[in-house]
Amino acid sequence: MGDKLKMRFYLVRHGETAGNAQMRYLGISDEPLTEYGTQQARLVADALSQLPLGLIISSPLRRAAGTAARIQEACGAELRLDPRLAEGSSGSWEGLTRAQVLNLGEHDSALLARWESDPSCSPPGGESIESVQKRVLSLAEELTRSSPENPVALVSHVGPIKALLAAVLDIPLQATRRLFLDPGTISVVELGAHPVLRLFNSHAHLGWANPRWK
Repeated sequence: MGDKLKMRFYLVRHGETAGNAQMRYLGISDEPLTEYGTQQARLVADALSQLPLGLIISSPLRRAAGTAARIQEACGAELRLDPRLAEGSSGSWEGLTRAQVLNLGEHDSALLARWESDPSCSPPGGESIESVQKRVLSLAEELTRSSPENPVALVSHVGPIKALLAAVLDIPLQATRRLFLDPGTISVVELGAHPVLRLFNSHAHLGWANPRWK
């Protein structure tokens, strides 16, 4: 990201699904949006409809693609699906909560501790956050080099969005575990010679009544 171009990205985490409402490791499990998640997607779409989006690119997983479809309906911008925005696979831990993984036994408990501290480590049969970062950065840098006239919305998941934020902020990947990203929220970054985080985890469009952290 050392070129002189600057490009703005609106990073959208998909709306709620049943699994992430229960804080489960979803990974590449292809859950649809819940009724509330669909409502969140519509509110995201209404917020972004006020902006001059030139393109929407989404993870192909249903929870993201469904969110992106609402944005496309509201904004009229072209929508593309790109697997580089998919969540990292949680392997054999998919569908489990952290507590359930810890209860699997000493091997999984030790691997979980390593996974939470080592970005090169992956769940059993899954993908590391280092790998996730490489693919999402390849997409972001490709788009930045193309220098379109209008900003781009990237509709994705916790892993890819945090991985991109780590690159923007020039911080270790594991530091992003201290950042909480809610469903249906918007973050804004600019990429170029001097990357900038403009906004993080905004849910102003969703209202303040029911944030996860309240």
